[in-house]
Amino acid sequence: MRVKFLKALAPLVLVFTLFSCSPSSDDAAVTETQVMNYNYNADETELARIINEYRVSIGLNELIMVNHISYKSEEHNEYMIENNVVDHAYFQERSDNIIHVLGAVTVNENVAYNFMTPQSALSAWLNSPGHKANIEGNSTHFGISVTTSPTTGKKYYTNIFMKK
Repeated sequence: MRVKFLKALAPLVLVFTLFSCSPSSDDAAVTETQVMNYNYNADETELARIINEYRVSIGLNELIMVNHISYKSEEHNEYMIENNVVDHAYFQERSDNIIHVLGAVTVNENVAYNFMTPQSALSAWLNSPGHKANIEGNSTHFGISVTTSPTTGKKYYTNIFMKK
């Protein structure tokens, strides 16, 4: 009796699993479209400037700012603020999007939290081997978001690097 019940239940579980994980057509359209406009705040502009300044000082190329990558960075900051976390959750989805939409070959990410200035966030990243490796990597483009939590006033930083 138990085996018959499980056999009857299996197709329902399969159907439910297939549909519950599928994106809607609206979601797919959003992820396929390149974001062309992004309004940079003063912290974002400063962080981009000092990252490029640092890279040039050690003999590396300047990175080209890409609005779409900054938008994806901002989405991640909003996620971290909403969920009160600092992490790389859903990085694979951001990476896949940047690869698909922009033709990236590699994608890397740095996040930071609660640094008052872009310089203090950059200093922390440069004192962390993994973050420093991303900054000093062979990237060609990047995007940045610095978002202040409306409830705590603390800043969240996401910096995504890409090589084309």
